[in-house]
Amino acid sequence: MKISSLKDLERIKAETLPDIEIREDGFARPEGETCGLEKGTPKIQILTCGGTGCKASGSAAIAKAMTDCLERFGVADKVEVITTGCFGFCEKGPIVKVLPDNTFYTKVRFEDAEEIVKEHIIGGRKVRRLLYVNPETGEPVSDSKHMDFYRKQVRIALRNCGLIDPENISEYIARDGYSALADCLLHKTPAEVIDVVKRSGLRGRGGAGFPTGNKWEFASKSKSDVKYVVCNADEGDPGAFMDRSIMEGDPNSIIEAMAICGYAIGATYGLIYVRAEYPLAIHRLQTALAQARELGLLGKDIMGTGFDFDITIRYGAGAFVCGEETALIHSMEGKRGEPTLKPPFPAVEGYKKRPTNVNNVETWANIPVIFQKGPEWFASIGTEKSKGTKVFALAGKINNVGLIEVPMGTTLREVIYEIGGGIKNGKKFKAVQTGGPSGGCLTEKHLDIPIDYESLGAAGSMMGSGGMIVMDEDNCMVQVARFYLGFIVEESCGKCAPCRIGNKRMLEILDRIVAGKGTEEDLAKLEELALVIKDTALCGLGQTSPNPVLSTLSNFKDEYLEHVRDRKCRAKQCMSMLQYTINTQNCVGCHLCAKNCPADAITGELKQPHSIDQSKCIKCGTCMGNCRLHAISLK
Repeated sequence: MKISSLKDLERIKAETLPDIEIREDGFARPEGETCGLEKGTPKIQILTCGGTGCKASGSAAIAKAMTDCLERFGVADKVEVITTGCFGFCEKGPIVKVLPDNTFYTKVRFEDAEEIVKEHIIGGRKVRRLLYVNPETGEPVSDSKHMDFYRKQVRIALRNCGLIDPENISEYIARDGYSALADCLLHKTPAEVIDVVKRSGLRGRGGAGFPTGNKWEFASKSKSDVKYVVCNADEGDPGAFMDRSIMEGDPNSIIEAMAICGYAIGATYGLIYVRAEYPLAIHRLQTALAQARELGLLGKDIMGTGFDFDITIRYGAGAFVCGEETALIHSMEGKRGEPTLKPPFPAVEGYKKRPTNVNNVETWANIPVIFQKGPEWFASIGTEKSKGTKVFALAGKINNVGLIEVPMGTTLREVIYEIGGGIKNGKKFKAVQTGGPSGGCLTEKHLDIPIDYESLGAAGSMMGSGGMIVMDEDNCMVQVARFYLGFIVEESCGKCAPCRIGNKRMLEILDRIVAGKGTEEDLAKLEELALVIKDTALCGLGQTSPNPVLSTLSNFKDEYLEHVRDRKCRAKQCMSMLQYTINTQNCVGCHLCAKNCPADAITGELKQPHSIDQSKCIKCGTCMGNCRLHAISLK
């Protein structure tokens, strides 16, 4: 069946909406009342997280076990098991949600499936041991709406993740999917479509924050018989999984948005450049594309309007530099993934030398809802210059690791201490890295700045695509800078000398510092090199690569000085500056440390205090691990 009108969309929506309404409500029954078949609940749904993280922890097996149990107990016709996208609360996965009473089960295991079916689904009794426990009160919380992790979130780009089956296009349509495309094709001119995007204030979520409507307008004004729309899904930041989760949980939102852009700028071809390391995202995109074509939402003469548009997938080999749009375009053309100097911009001369509009996954995910709810609605969220919300992959030394979406203007303190639940193991907060390898490390003094493009930039970091890694007192900031710079050196395409050579020289300086061989002159050289590279590198990767070094030098200069003056690492991460020593008063000469030392660095007579030859010690920690009397310490 081909969709040729709004009526066709409404019919599919009406057929599917009852199931979706149960999920959207969450309080279809009185709050606190548990669903149970004996209570006459008309329909029960069991949602299992089908994101990569939960699947890796066995959620697919849990879903199958649920289905098998329901069939075994003869109630499969009254209960539906649905695999969704990521719920976001990755720290507590695998997650299972039961509706309509909105019960949120965490850390579910394969063997828990039968208990959930017997106790909750059939018996109407919640399995309390699987409920989330509020760390402050110690009380179980059964409803995600009452969890601090979700309380301050506003889900726009993630609106369908964890709610719908991403492999069922009807469920996307039931959530007003493709209504924005239909409205644009049937009721708006291309110029009016671009005007809506401009009035929304949406800025590119890939890092630079360029106004999306302006970008579309530039491409629309370029004259060409062929134009292209590209989705940049080459997510390469360490610890980042924002785009992957959107593709896995709501692939149709990307497809619909690209078709809207194609209509607006006069393009008939779309390409999604996705990392080959994302097999689940690729599978769900392929499924969504096939279903959209089957319904006539992609292909020739969409909805009888004469507009032709289709999308193909191109695979990336994992090069971080291919996140830069000109390098990405070269990679799709089968060339080496290297950036080129702009202008000309892709909007004028991009893929195959034709006008091309490139936006990243999160940017596309915002487009349909802007048309559904209006640009004024979207612009009312966020700050004056940064509208809407931002998705972050919250990771590192944080209690609530996961995927979050917050309004622009939310402070780092709110994200880390309220949504993130604070620092793990009661440790002290030290820094947060925003913007991935291109971002900077912000400290406690920055916790109350609002999260927006201008504020983060002024503080020495950047929004980036949305990585947010939290560090505690056990992190050495010199090592952090070295880690990110090492990543950049590995990922540099090598086209320009500042990035190819300059970053390598900076990394060598950092290597000397953490090895206990650095000098204060090295610190001056490090800063000088960083500033030169920032000003002279060819592309955004090279221009922002010194940010981790510059931000740590600015905010943690005392740590750098300790490394070069005192040969000391306060976080005890730079092993060349540390020594394993034996407390002779506690040592009884049991000889366990000496027996297990791989370097034969420990000597001493049996039942006599031992000693460590520092010239032989390789600082592996084996001795400390084998000492039962805790006589060995690291200083």
